[in-house]
Amino acid sequence: MTTSTGTAPASAAIPADQVPPGGDAARGAVLLSGITKHYGDQLAVDDLSLTIQPGEFISLLGPSGCGKTTTLRMIAGFEQPDAGDIRISGQSVLGEPPYRRNVNTVFQAYALFPHMTVAENVAYGLQQRKTPKAEIRTRVSEALDLVQMRQFADRKPTQLSGGQQQRIALSRALVNRPAVLLLDEPLGALDRQLREEMQLELKLLQSRLGITFVFVTHDQGEALSMSDRIAIMRHGRIEQIADADTVYARPASAYVAAFVGQQNFFTGPVAESGAAVEAPEGLVRGATAELTGVARGQAAVRPEFVRITAESTADPAGAASPVNSVRGTLLGVAHLGETMQYLVQVSDDKSLIARRPTPEAPSLSVGDAVVCSWDAANVLLFPADDAAADGGYVAPPAV
Repeated sequence: MTTSTGTAPASAAIPADQVPPGGDAARGAVLLSGITKHYGDQLAVDDLSLTIQPGEFISLLGPSGCGKTTTLRMIAGFEQPDAGDIRISGQSVLGEPPYRRNVNTVFQAYALFPHMTVAENVAYGLQQRKTPKAEIRTRVSEALDLVQMRQFADRKPTQLSGGQQQRIALSRALVNRPAVLLLDEPLGALDRQLREEMQLELKLLQSRLGITFVFVTHDQGEALSMSDRIAIMRHGRIEQIADADTVYARPASAYVAAFVGQQNFFTGPVAESGAAVEAPEGLVRGATAELTGVARGQAAVRPEFVRITAESTADPAGAASPVNSVRGTLLGVAHLGETMQYLVQVSDDKSLIARRPTPEAPSLSVGDAVVCSWDAANVLLFPADDAAADGGYVAPPAV
């Protein structure tokens, strides 16, 4: 995948390096070329280009208003771009209504017909297409088997749990055998445990069927657990697209670093020829000189890389070092199951989060004087801007 910043006319040829294996006509390939969408004066999607491979599970991830749902709706045909081209399985679908695109969409609201049985709900789309009755019966049974719901075929949706209704919505979409399945935050109405179970089932189902899945979510956990690639969106553009390991460990910007997972940010003048940031809390040094030629920078450290010890037991030499080490007062401790989380006040207006595996977590109490430290290899360096505050979690100020 590549992103585009230039203007791409609707007739623009697809670059060779964006053509999916088997050619751009491969079933399930989706190519967006320079698509733009305005709502009045508001720019929702800004000259976005994206290639989705056949059979890929890709997530569009970002906060509300970043353009992810608008992008999905343009692929589905519920919205038309103001500029650019959309190709599905090699064919431009500009101007085509949803029912003429080989896609189906699953929404957060399942939109099942309450007066119909499960089987009738699943069969509805096939009936609208005048599919022969014998074929309908066979395909409905197959679609219900895919989601392990055949035994509920004669029930009404109101007799099913939320997770079961979600499975029926999936079955209804899959029975039409689309080349691309679009999912718009379909798990948002489920409780946490059921949502996590459905994440696993969705990924297994997609792997089994080989259908292209385009999944829209604001939940980073969903995107990280299911996706072959994740496209993190910001202001109608793609900030970074990569697999889960890459976007988590090697974010392309402070915005991505803040949005995916949690970060402790330190801001200040760049020091040591671009290898460190001189923050008010101390010098934060990275492993390489990432900020050469930059005046101010941000250093980011994930909570799981922060070591925490009582000041009374800290190594005197390490505790005194101003590099990648800060002193503070413990504000709170949270038990997260497999990990313990510590909130530490490190200055009048800044706090820091440390997270340690429960078996090795130190026994500390609120009010304890502590020392937090981390290795240079775990420091990410970015030019200073407003990206972190714009995109995701930043440790709250001390209170």
